Amino acid sequence: MAGPGKLPYKILGGVVPCPGGWLIVPARLAGVTVIADDPEVVKRLADVLDYRPKFDSAAIWSPIGFYDEPVGPYRECDEQARDLIGWPRKVAVRAIPSRAALRAPSREQARALEPWLTNDDFRRFRWLKEAESEFQPFHQRTFFAAHPDLSFAQLNGDQPLTSSPHQPDGLVERMNLIRNKLPGLEEIVTRTPPKGAAQLHMLQATALVWTARRGAGRAVNRLPVDAQWDTAGLRMEMVR
Repeated sequence: MAGPGKLPYKILGGVVPCPGGWLIVPARLAGVTVIADDPEVVKRLADVLDYRPKFDSAAIWSPIGFYDEPVGPYRECDEQARDLIGWPRKVAVRAIPSRAALRAPSREQARALEPWLTNDDFRRFRWLKEAESEFQPFHQRTFFAAHPDLSFAQLNGDQPLTSSPHQPDGLVERMNLIRNKLPGLEEIVTRTPPKGAAQLHMLQATALVWTARRGAGRAVNRLPVDAQWDTAGLRMEMVR
């Protein structure tokens, strides 16, 4: 029996950025059973970090840990994730700008620091800036930096998918993996998404619940195996 104040299950979360802010797919893990709760969109990363009931394990599609100054477009964890995902889906693992570029007062100054930055990268700055300012070392006790393509590869027997989630066949392939491997969550991906998110975001966040479940059991694989740390004391890693 659970003790006073202790829930008889663990709270999991899959979190992805979306036009409305951040989509959260919460779930409860009781034994080996995963039961989904209602997805919701929150405006700020701070709302994710303060979510109640508190997550025991959450997988979030967001970098945790940044280089202070430009080193290269990819951190070691990004390079390893790209290698595992393979062509053509490796392009979904995006380059991560340095803190200096994120804090630059203008796009021109950011691009002078990181010439590889594209207009699409600048559209991602709203979420990257939140990650750079909000994450603290203690958050990594429960929040794991993850990627939907790594989660789907594991759901597919460690075989990376080659289909695009932006095409009908890719959506069907991913929905079938969730249906077969996460039966307690299959209903979530067929729901109408909450305002500010789309069906693709629902699929991605639901897949991350799989990784959060692995995190709850301390069964994640870390990329890289030997942790890299940034100057804020954050591990620059991804898990799967």
